[in-house]
Amino acid sequence: MTRIVCVAGARPNYMKIKPVMDALERRGAEVILVHTGQHYDESMNDVFFRDLGIRPPDRYLGAGSGSHAQQTGRVMAAFEPLIDELAPDAVVVVGDINSTLACALVTAKAGPLLAHVEAGLRSRDWSMPEEVNRVATDRLSDYLLAPSPDAAVNLRAEGYREDQIHVVGNVMIDTLLANLDRARGSDVLDRYGLTRGGYGLVTLHRPANVDDPGALRGLLKALGEIADRCPLLLPVHPRAAERLAELGVPGGIRLVPAAGYLDFIALQDSARVVLTDSGGIQEETTALGVPCVTLRENTERPITVEEGTNVLAGTDPERITATVHRVLDDPPAPRCPALWDGRASERIAAVLLDGPPAHTRPRPTDLVPGGTPTDPQHVL
Repeated sequence: MTRIVCVAGARPNYMKIKPVMDALERRGAEVILVHTGQHYDESMNDVFFRDLGIRPPDRYLGAGSGSHAQQTGRVMAAFEPLIDELAPDAVVVVGDINSTLACALVTAKAGPLLAHVEAGLRSRDWSMPEEVNRVATDRLSDYLLAPSPDAAVNLRAEGYREDQIHVVGNVMIDTLLANLDRARGSDVLDRYGLTRGGYGLVTLHRPANVDDPGALRGLLKALGEIADRCPLLLPVHPRAAERLAELGVPGGIRLVPAAGYLDFIALQDSARVVLTDSGGIQEETTALGVPCVTLRENTERPITVEEGTNVLAGTDPERITATVHRVLDDPPAPRCPALWDGRASERIAAVLLDGPPAHTRPRPTDLVPGGTPTDPQHVL
């Protein structure tokens, strides 16, 4: 039996790893779930795990918070003996957080095959720690599991071999589609006195937006002007709660506690517009056909702009306000990228279980027969 370790370090990781685990287990693999503990809030995680039907982690590393170096080092120190003990055939890491890179480094040195879910995403913003994490993780990975063709284009441009690159679709959409009917049965709109299409939904959590009081003050100014036309609901991310309390929020913006997964999908599904700095929400709104305005200067998910409902507004308050008014006046037509069909996890399981083992497969820096560093297209 093939033994595969699946690693998660934060709540969004579980939305990505859960369908992959299910698909692997359906095909007979032994799956061991490891929670690194990079982000952990017991009360929030309990609701989240219950919503998604996630079993408790088999191992919990308890990394905790700290600087990027501290987190990465603690996860590596805890994960290394676990890999030696479990001796998996492969390790699956997802996304771009510090735990992803830490476990990728340990796996690459220990020898099992490494698979990166969401490979090839690029924001081109080297000031973002997530960009560094995703680029370094891709470099270490045997299997580069790209969510969309543009991610595969990025990987080819960076010189990866074709046998490493697999366009599999978006596992976030697997989770979304599997739970959409249950989410639409939520009573969250009634609880908040909302009607479908009668409000905008806001999320803020990126450090560049919430840790700088000046930047956050500008965003709140823009949101206040938008709320004069469309009332806004803002579930408060723990990262932003203290800052929002210090600055106060304009009228028309309603702060509510952070929502569980099903409630939040229901809120997205019924919103007139979603304003966010989250990459995952850009994807979910695209799948739902809901207009999304991204409050960042760049996005590692450009396909949501090119083939979805997402509009990139930047962080300038006047530009944000103008962009949202334009979207409200003329919403983008619903469009969804190819392979965002709820079956990405099945394709990932096929790649991992039908491929050769580590001792017979070319590793990330191997040159295949006839290949050269400038000939990444040549494969066995």
